[in-house]
Amino acid sequence: MTLALLLSACLLTCLGQIAQKLTVEHWGGFFPGVAGALTSGWLWLALVCLGSGLLLWLLVLQRLDVGIAYPMLALNFVLITLTGRYLFKETVDRRHWLGLAMILVGVMLLGRQA
Repeated sequence: MTLALLLSACLLTCLGQIAQKLTVEHWGGFFPGVAGALTSGWLWLALVCLGSGLLLWLLVLQRLDVGIAYPMLALNFVLITLTGRYLFKETVDRRHWLGLAMILVGVMLLGRQA
């Protein structure tokens, strides 16, 4: 149950980040002002995802020590990098891939403590 909450919090946070990226791409390089921003469906999706992720994160913190739970959020770096690479066609160099592999190893090591 705790692992499912943690993974859901990660996924919602990542979806929120993706929605933020889509928001600014939709704006086309300039901020449309507060009133214009508030009409953006992508922005509202980002807020809902990030808010929901926060609520799930609070449930995770009730069940896990913060020293174990917080480093697990490093999975967000992996998910966002994969999204940037394959959805937004961003370049990712070998050093970045190596860093992601190290993050995954660290998450797996910490996951054994949970």
